[in-house]
Amino acid sequence: MNPDLDLGLERLIRAPRASVWSAWTDPAKLAQWWIPAPTHCRVERLEPRPGGAFVTLMSDDGAAFVPHLDACFLAVDELERLVFTNAVDSGWRPAAPAPVPMTATITLAEHPEGTDYRVVVRHGDPAARKHHADLGFADGWGMVTAQLAALAEGATTR
Repeated sequence: MNPDLDLGLERLIRAPRASVWSAWTDPAKLAQWWIPAPTHCRVERLEPRPGGAFVTLMSDDGAAFVPHLDACFLAVDELERLVFTNAVDSGWRPAAPAPVPMTATITLAEHPEGTDYRVVVRHGDPAARKHHADLGFADGWGMVTAQLAALAEGATTR
């Protein structure tokens, strides 16, 4: 991780890696945690394979949905790692300018108490990193990680 270009978070999720992996790769589960509550998430396409689409929509009222993420998976190593970017959209086209161009790496490792969960979000330059931090990376990604943990650990979700 390059502290001038990247943002990250780490968390122990007290659930097996398979549960965390399922929460990332099952569209119905992803929709429950991927966007900070109370905003609603709709998963349009989730193809967890290299080159596969990752498209989500969001809604404040659960009725009118707007684009949230149109991305492409770069690497998928079952139960271990997901890498996606919004620099390339789900149709493999260079993305229209994204609010925060990034590549995210999610890693899952065995831990005696569950899953060692790590996120690294890479940016192209320090200004993009700062912009993402200023938009609330720590709060937003922290909140969705807590929601992911609650789902994987068996707590009630939305």
